[in-house]
Amino acid sequence: MVSIFLNGKFIGEHEDSAALISEIKNLRKDGSLPKSTNVRYNKEEDNVTIFTDKGRARRPLIVVKNGKLALTNEHIDRLKKNEIVWNDLVTEGVIEYLDAEEEENAFIEINEANLTPEHTHLEISPTVIMGPQANMVPYGEHSMSFRVTLGAKMVKQSLGMYAANVPIRSDTDVSIIHYPQVPIVKTQMYDLINFEAHPAGQNVIVAIMPYEGYNIQDAIVINKGSIDRGLFRATSFRPFVTEELKYPGGQADEISLPDKEIKGYRTEHVYRYLEDDGIITPEAEINSGDVLVGRVSPPRFLASLEEFRVSSESRRETSTVLPHSQKGIVENVLISESEEGNKFVKVKVRDSRIPELGDKFASRHGQKGVIGLIIPEEDMPYTANGIVPDIIFSPHSIPTRMTISHMIEILGGKVGALDGKTIDGTIFQNVPEAHLRKMLRDAGFKEDGSETVYDGKTGEELKARIFVGSQYYFRLRHMVASKMHARSRGPVQLLTRQPTEGRAKEGGLRLGEMEKDCFVAHGSALLLKERFDSDRTILPICKNCGMVAIYNHFKNKSNCQVCGEDAPVSFVEMSYAFKLLLDELKSMCIYPKMIIKSKY
Repeated sequence: MVSIFLNGKFIGEHEDSAALISEIKNLRKDGSLPKSTNVRYNKEEDNVTIFTDKGRARRPLIVVKNGKLALTNEHIDRLKKNEIVWNDLVTEGVIEYLDAEEEENAFIEINEANLTPEHTHLEISPTVIMGPQANMVPYGEHSMSFRVTLGAKMVKQSLGMYAANVPIRSDTDVSIIHYPQVPIVKTQMYDLINFEAHPAGQNVIVAIMPYEGYNIQDAIVINKGSIDRGLFRATSFRPFVTEELKYPGGQADEISLPDKEIKGYRTEHVYRYLEDDGIITPEAEINSGDVLVGRVSPPRFLASLEEFRVSSESRRETSTVLPHSQKGIVENVLISESEEGNKFVKVKVRDSRIPELGDKFASRHGQKGVIGLIIPEEDMPYTANGIVPDIIFSPHSIPTRMTISHMIEILGGKVGALDGKTIDGTIFQNVPEAHLRKMLRDAGFKEDGSETVYDGKTGEELKARIFVGSQYYFRLRHMVASKMHARSRGPVQLLTRQPTEGRAKEGGLRLGEMEKDCFVAHGSALLLKERFDSDRTILPICKNCGMVAIYNHFKNKSNCQVCGEDAPVSFVEMSYAFKLLLDELKSMCIYPKMIIKSKY
């Protein structure tokens, strides 16, 4: 006897599990049972589980009987003529929805050509085993799954026309590319998601060859002439919001041009673009430190008698300022009210982002890299036909990654550019490589995509055949202009007295263990003494007990908390972080005794 479970509850037993499952499926097919019913026979536990509850993920599959599809050409013709719809196929039993449980008893084939009598179902399309992003990688079946996953991530990070109403949107820190294009080699997914309406990359001419070591380690060499003509040029947008907040006691902020008597008034220079209402003029070219919206706030602590005055001296300057190491042009200004009824001003700042050294780019196959060199167009290598590549890609990035789809796309892009049509690179359902080679040969090119290339500096022919073609490249949102910063001096942390971290806080760059090794390797070991002195401090140490003492420079007297007054002390230079460590050890009742010795 076989146990029967309905939605996890035991409801009875049956003698013949196969007959029961067959009967349930027949009743589901003729409509006696809901189409959402799924059934599974668990061989290990010898029970039948039936599921009708909500919340199960179910997917459609084509039914296979005795090695033949239930879906016929007649069905397809009637679908094209709109004589039947999808639900009619489900009602007829041509399409079945399986959940994770019933799928355990199914034998599913991906390709129709491989069907056998043992198969029970066929995938509607081989591409459904991939997600939307992975399906945007052309010829993805020729690369490792990790590279396809990485390529899908690159698609999400690319710059493009992400919305039709970009001019009136105020998204936080977004960039759009000026001249996005539709890829020459694309997949069916591009049509399904209407990628033409919001493209996110450009077709470029790629030559796979080394160039004086500048494209080592995934770096790319890019043509300056292409950049000058607008290749991968983008604009970054960032909004800044200022609100008139209300405080207890009837106090409120005021958006206006601050007076010179206001506490915290900045220099006149930073207010130069503000109009009489305290709001910046559109199209003003601004730099870090410039005020975008002038605002005056009431005193922070009303209990303080000196602040509790009505005069302008008691009010504080709290204007919105363009942050450190940023620049741009004011795109537009929006004045409105918040949900609480407070007036707010939103200033949208744009900044032109021309490709520069260190900007990140990627193909659709997980081959990401930064610009290693920008060279003049006249120095770029060129083919016998006079074609100058936009990007020189390193050949060393191919063998270990095994991204063969990267190579086939370049081949397909070359064919598509010559024939003036798009190439279908859908996973498992694409134009074969052999067909691309034949089309290249018919067009008068070498079938392997290689070209005779000449050195742009000397004009000599390179003694190698260079793989040249067209490829779809993304510009990613990781740009040098958004990340690069440096400082000589600036704010420090209150606790450790070390420089702050991060570009927004005017922070420094941490000199870590590996950077330290570089100094030693270069023979600059003594420079480390100065580099590791960012939190240098000199503390009095008691010579008797080895504890940190107290020294009064005005009275020229010392005091040790252990040994008492006038204890002999020695001044020791150390890192303030080490002093903090000593304090923490004391808090855990550990006696950190320092033994003082002269280093001479």
